[in-house]
Amino acid sequence: MLLFIISITTTLLLLLTFTYILSYLLAALSGLLNSLEKARTQLDSDEDDFGFLSDLLGSRELQALVHVHNKINTTIKSLQPVLSNAEDVAISIMREIHYRTIPSADAIELFAILQSPHLQGLLQAHDSIAAKDFTPHLPEIPVEVDEDEETVKIVQLVKSNEPVGATIKHDEKTGAIIIARIMHGGAADRSGLIHVGDEVQEVNGIDVVGKTPADVLKILMQAQGTITFKLVPAGSSAYLRESKVRVRAYFDYDPKQDKHIPCKEAGLPFIKGDILHIVTQDDPYWWQARKEGDRNMRAGLIPSRQLQERRILSARQQLKGSNGQSSSGGSSVKSPGCKPSSNTKVKKIIYDASEHEDFDREEIPTYEEVARLYPRPGMPRPLVLIGPPGVGRNELRRRLLELDVDKFKSPVPMTTRAPRPGEVDGVDYNFVSREQMDKESSDRTLIEHGEYKGHMYGTSATHLKALMSAGYFCVINPHYQALKFLRTAEFKPYVVFIKPPPLALLKETRHATHAKSTFDQNTNREFTEDELRMMLKSAARIEFHYSHWIDEIIVNDDLSSAFERLLTIVQKIESDPLWVPASWVH
Repeated sequence: MLLFIISITTTLLLLLTFTYILSYLLAALSGLLNSLEKARTQLDSDEDDFGFLSDLLGSRELQALVHVHNKINTTIKSLQPVLSNAEDVAISIMREIHYRTIPSADAIELFAILQSPHLQGLLQAHDSIAAKDFTPHLPEIPVEVDEDEETVKIVQLVKSNEPVGATIKHDEKTGAIIIARIMHGGAADRSGLIHVGDEVQEVNGIDVVGKTPADVLKILMQAQGTITFKLVPAGSSAYLRESKVRVRAYFDYDPKQDKHIPCKEAGLPFIKGDILHIVTQDDPYWWQARKEGDRNMRAGLIPSRQLQERRILSARQQLKGSNGQSSSGGSSVKSPGCKPSSNTKVKKIIYDASEHEDFDREEIPTYEEVARLYPRPGMPRPLVLIGPPGVGRNELRRRLLELDVDKFKSPVPMTTRAPRPGEVDGVDYNFVSREQMDKESSDRTLIEHGEYKGHMYGTSATHLKALMSAGYFCVINPHYQALKFLRTAEFKPYVVFIKPPPLALLKETRHATHAKSTFDQNTNREFTEDELRMMLKSAARIEFHYSHWIDEIIVNDDLSSAFERLLTIVQKIESDPLWVPASWVH
């Protein structure tokens, strides 16, 4: 009893002493962070690596772990616990009290105190710390020796809230349960002992030969503490090498809603526009990926480009079929989780033929490989404003050009019509002959061109290149179809979609500002409701066909607010590394 009281007293003194101990490792971490910043410019390493190491060393979690480590390992010798079996001593005392014929009131009170779950938990923690028992213990692996059996390996993993990090499948030829994939950074991958192709024979001593993957999953869900696998090794155990590929996603994905994913818990949800780090593309239908900037080392499953394209084609074909329309072009690709259609001919995009849209019908946006593009001194990326007629692009461009005439420039358009009173050649338009315009068009040196009331209009790519080379920040607002010409490694544009607000707000704001209609240049009147509806319809069509080429969207519900947002974008273009198609960088 005396030893027990001394042990408890010692522990309390130890806890009080801990609050005054200085953490020398914290000082070392601070010094390491300073050294890291000094070495950043001297070492040839990826910015992501520096960011990861800096975040790790400065994280609150690591600081807390260092605190605990120091307090445990820097105790004074005289304050070491007297014994590491305080729980056993307490049980002995309770047993002695219990067997006494007539225990005293103090003994009964002591019995109640020692029996309380809180004190028992404290004593268990005391014994674990005193014995320095801080790591989980795996039970000993059973050893089986049978010369007639094939070579097997026994692998044990500690079960936690984290998934095992491996998926299984049924081998159609042999009927065996085999490891289908290893999730990069998961528990199975970190163990280094489980590989793709390994045959699962037992899980926690239960024979799974002849069972289904669902049976094995049920065993894993019911397992507690540790999971023991008996595996027949595959012929090879290649290391999972992480790729450097980054992609921008052009669709939303929720694995919980995907009935074909091998394991919903292993899926990685994302939304359109997210940058994903593709860890491996070994599987033709399911890639492993992490969200860019996510410090969680465990990768998740996402549909591959091939699988997602097949799903889009299948959905469009079904929609076409429900509308009673015939389909043509394209081909069917068989993949797990998507039933092949009886009609393998599909149209690859839905469009309104009455609109006579000239878009790329072979384009099925799923993922685009991207890389960071750093600002180029003296050569800013051109800012391209697209949107429906009347949405306010011209006014936003005009305000930006007037803000700093020595910085912002816009290529002067060309036209074959005669100058109007007050118009200056080379300022308002470059007035040229039809022969010259026809030659520019045939030489494909025009960003865009068209004809209006018998006169040709166009914008010269040569003029744009000259302004860019001179170091000007170019601002252009072409027709959205010009993106096919502009969105190249040569121009590297930043595309902003100027979008109208919903109809009610659109009517309110345009009426409040007395905005003049741009649908009829010969009248000085406000927009009609039909014109506003046409604007919204055109905006929806642009967003549907070209959203995967748009870098940012500004809703023009208030011109001043929209202009402030545009200035923020200009600053970002000039100062921030931004994600662009990988072909623009490499």
